[in-house]
Amino acid sequence: MIDKLPRRERELFEILCSVREASAAEIRARLADPPSYSAVRTMLSRLEARGLVTHRADDQTYIYSTVPQPAKVRRSALNKFIETFFEGSPASAATALLGMSKKLTDNEVEALQRAIDAAKERK
Repeated sequence: MIDKLPRRERELFEILCSVREASAAEIRARLADPPSYSAVRTMLSRLEARGLVTHRADDQTYIYSTVPQPAKVRRSALNKFIETFFEGSPASAATALLGMSKKLTDNEVEALQRAIDAAKERK
């Protein structure tokens, strides 16, 4: 999904995911080497046409936000991350993430164990 977006559109989408909602000017201010304001508006329109972004009017300003698709967005972003940094291995990524954890709660350990058990069953 997002991995198929052009680089700049993906950048805009990721900014919107992190801030929840913003105007085109606010998004442009967060971009490295930002294109023109009209180019940002054009890219936002393309994202809206793809069904990833929506807008509402606040006085004379459009406020953009992502369309709620958290599971799809997470899966797509994680797939790209795992492909890029972990040679396509979800297990390597999970091991690295767990290595960053100082302490896991009992609920987190149980959830991880359920995920491991489910993965074993899918073998």
